[in-house]
Amino acid sequence: MAHEPRREPRRDRERGGRDERDSEFTDKLVHINRVAKVVKGGRRFAFAALVIVGDQKGRAGYGHGKAREVPEAIRKATDAAKRSLTRVPLREGRTLHHDVFGRHGAGKVILRAAPPGTGIIAGGPMRAVFETLGIQDVVAKSLGSSNPYNVVRATFDALKHQDSPRSVAARRNIKVSTLQSRRREGDAEPATD
Repeated sequence: MAHEPRREPRRDRERGGRDERDSEFTDKLVHINRVAKVVKGGRRFAFAALVIVGDQKGRAGYGHGKAREVPEAIRKATDAAKRSLTRVPLREGRTLHHDVFGRHGAGKVILRAAPPGTGIIAGGPMRAVFETLGIQDVVAKSLGSSNPYNVVRATFDALKHQDSPRSVAARRNIKVSTLQSRRREGDAEPATD
């Protein structure tokens, strides 16, 4: 009978996570895991939660929390996620600037920029990352490990390598307009062959 309240979050996870707007941040519960420690009197259960937090304007982070009760594990994970926020440059505030590859352990992900109206084409943990980040159009594929922890970390690894034209222009000491005009010239050359 003591296990009845603990089943509630598992059903919640199957519906696609938890969405809460207490401040400017949106948080999504990606995964909850029940772990057992065997002690002299039997098993002692604890819960591990993976939460993604974002402001839907280009900032997101993930956190992991463990506790004896589910709400406490989620609270710890949310606090950890808020401490690990990273900023990702977005094109037009809706998609990525360029295609990018990320990996963590055996988890590999490919993220591709998409035209308006595409939507978020991604599964499970990656979808939660994009929704909290505020990306509206993206095509993503997860390869290798399907472990939610590895997929989330690989997604953040890919997003870490995302560059905006402004940062590239600053690094090369040229104007953004010069950089973009070179890009258009490069796109036009293969069409003349």
